[in-house]
Amino acid sequence: MGDVAMTVPVLAAFSRAYPDIKLTVLTKKQFAPLFRDLVKVTVISADFNTSHKGVVGLYRLSKSLRNIHIDAVADLHNVLRTKILKFFLSGIRFAQIDKGRARKKALITGKIDTPLRTTPQRYADVFRSFGFEFEIDNPSFPTSKPFDPATTKVLGSFTDAIVGIAPFAAYASKTYPISKMDKVIFELEKETKVLLFGGGANETQQLETLASKYSNVFCVAGKFSLEQELDIISNLKVMLSMDSSNGHMAAMLGVKVVTLWGVTHPNAGFAPFNQLEANNLLSDQEKFSKIPTSIYGNSYPEGYEFAMQTITVESIVKTVQDNL
Repeated sequence: MGDVAMTVPVLAAFSRAYPDIKLTVLTKKQFAPLFRDLVKVTVISADFNTSHKGVVGLYRLSKSLRNIHIDAVADLHNVLRTKILKFFLSGIRFAQIDKGRARKKALITGKIDTPLRTTPQRYADVFRSFGFEFEIDNPSFPTSKPFDPATTKVLGSFTDAIVGIAPFAAYASKTYPISKMDKVIFELEKETKVLLFGGGANETQQLETLASKYSNVFCVAGKFSLEQELDIISNLKVMLSMDSSNGHMAAMLGVKVVTLWGVTHPNAGFAPFNQLEANNLLSDQEKFSKIPTSIYGNSYPEGYEFAMQTITVESIVKTVQDNL
């Protein structure tokens, strides 16, 4: 979901530069709400569990795509499915993202230490390969959305909350210890209302337990649709997140994002879009000198799972407050 969210500001910049060109986004149905603010974009939903499953399903999908008379395909994913679609869509101009795998490997093996091109920059490069020149460095963002009655009813007195916290990530190596996050929440909720974001039954239960300890903290997880959550995020001033999708969704909406980094590193190009470098809080790079140990956080030496404990509660609280 984070990768999909990072496409949004790029598509917005493209549409501002080329307002007469129609964009059609092919994505999973559950991600369609991410594109709701792009008036020049039409979304086609793919269902890889049923009608578009397997090679036969992708062939069926390709026939549907041909029927909308596509001039060119910008493949921002470059995986097996899109390679198969490229074959089925032969004859249509097809450009694929360069993921920079060699440079990323050099980064995690310590052969280079310079920042790589960001993922949004790589997305923009795909369009540039067709001859479209545009920049993504001066973005404009949608205005915050009013809450629908159902959202207002559930949020209650938390409709004016301005800090969101998404304390989980796909891997433990990218997740700040929940006991320390509890201390962060303890300090922040003294001054402002805090909303907790997450997904899945286990995460939701942990967040509910955290929220129950404080009068100024509310658990959003499991209570809203993605579209409603986007409405809520759009009204925040700051999102505190791990290297995970909630940070990218907040960034695409123009919300300030403070990100905590474990065994991954913003130099790999996956930092939230258009954020201050000072908002990337890193683990101790001297003590854990092999960081980044992987691009996605799924591989690390023994002991590196504790790297995030070196990010202090005080530095997190101060950075969030500075952004307020």
